[in-house]
Amino acid sequence: MKEIVIDGKRILPGENVQINALIARLPTRTPINIPVFVSRALVDGPTLLVMAGMHGDETNGIEIMRRFISSKANVPTTGTVIAIPVFNVYGFINNSRALPDGKDLNRSFPGSKTGSLASRIAFFMSSQILPLIDFGLDFHTGGASRNNYPQIRAAFELEKERELADVFGAPILIKSPFREKSLRKTAAKAGKAILVFEGGETLRLRKQVVDVGYNGILRVMKHLGMRDTAPEENQLPIFINNSAWLRAKHAGMFHLSVRNGTRVEKKQVIGYITGPYGQFEHKIHAPNAGVIIGLNNFPVVNMGDALVHIGTE
Repeated sequence: MKEIVIDGKRILPGENVQINALIARLPTRTPINIPVFVSRALVDGPTLLVMAGMHGDETNGIEIMRRFISSKANVPTTGTVIAIPVFNVYGFINNSRALPDGKDLNRSFPGSKTGSLASRIAFFMSSQILPLIDFGLDFHTGGASRNNYPQIRAAFELEKERELADVFGAPILIKSPFREKSLRKTAAKAGKAILVFEGGETLRLRKQVVDVGYNGILRVMKHLGMRDTAPEENQLPIFINNSAWLRAKHAGMFHLSVRNGTRVEKKQVIGYITGPYGQFEHKIHAPNAGVIIGLNNFPVVNMGDALVHIGTE
């Protein structure tokens, strides 16, 4: 069986441990640790990374991880699970997407041991976690006031990513290119398949999103032979090849007429923008047929603001 060492600590087969990896200190000298939960079976098998909190305000993923660990589903019968519920501890403490240096952690990979704070945290992942794993699941939510319908993002042209995306069982599967300096692209360069799950919005828990994410982990683990049971998929996924945000042509109050995850037809009225003093009401038409995969829940909009994310099958 492969040797697993994280933050100088060796984890043996059959062990289930929490490692508090010291990655930085506050100006007060208070240590900032990233809790890493490692569960190894006695039987050799794949190593799966399951993580959330890359952006500290994306709480749905953190709740998925909490349920995963508290239910002891992270303890495999075969192989190893490395679970990181809150990767961006700074952001979680401050209800923030970014780090104190203002950088996006998921645009800082592979990182550097002597670079910015974001770069140093990314380097911990690149140097100590990625070399150990075979596959990964990275849980995210939409940005501020943007509610993403539960979805898996993967490179359909890569056989292993497409296979795991199918198995996960999210209602929406999106063909997604790699983004520069992201964890997913860094992992792909190292030959590791990491899928990105998106669901819900920042700082707001949604049970449907948590259920989809939690059950998806179990299905992936069963597919990899790491556990014996997993919930059955209850619907066929919708495959999205392209998507675009419909943007506001007027400023005012935004009223939505469609629900997330539903299909729309070309030129269908999907909402309105009204003047706050009652002087106008402009209809919003779908530019093409597709599926609503994300919504802006903020009621006050300016010209050019993203309103509805429409994906085409």
